[in-house]
Amino acid sequence: MSTGSRSADVPVRGKRADALRNQQALVAAAAAVFVTSGVDAPIREIAARAGVGIGTIYRHFPTRADLVVAVYRHQVEACAEAGATLLAEAGSPFAALRRWVDLFVDFLVTKHGLAKALQSDDSGFESLHAYFLDRLVPVCARLLDAAVDAGEIEPGTRAYELMRGVGNLCVGHESNPDYDPSRLVELLLRGLRRPQSS
Repeated sequence: MSTGSRSADVPVRGKRADALRNQQALVAAAAAVFVTSGVDAPIREIAARAGVGIGTIYRHFPTRADLVVAVYRHQVEACAEAGATLLAEAGSPFAALRRWVDLFVDFLVTKHGLAKALQSDDSGFESLHAYFLDRLVPVCARLLDAAVDAGEIEPGTRAYELMRGVGNLCVGHESNPDYDPSRLVELLLRGLRRPQSS
């Protein structure tokens, strides 16, 4: 009896894994299309990029809001997961912080269409700001703490205020494509360095 139930479970698990992979591929395709064409891009454009039919997208994401939420969460997770990897691989905690902030800037600049969508009245968007903070503030805090412990930056900078400052420097890019927030963010990060580390 247990053998029968185990064999019956195998295809279900395989199917779930396939469905999850398909869903992740759709989210990645949608993210790429949103960057180039905005969140109002035709679903057929996303389907073409993912190599699937439109019906497949609607099976996974019945509404555009569902798809926008999934893309936003996917990008937040990628930014969150990068923190530990960068800390392990970069030459120093400050180098890891700098590279993570570069990813964060890229996230902020390329999600401008998402930001506009998130200002709508759709109830599916209500918890996303809290999710963003819950996932990313601790990652930034860990990187800051590591850089402080290594003697590379002055103590006292809180993760939220750094992220808010970086976010404010990114605001001008949306209205002026010639404005490059990266240069000013680099100046901000240099200001965190201890004098002997610069």
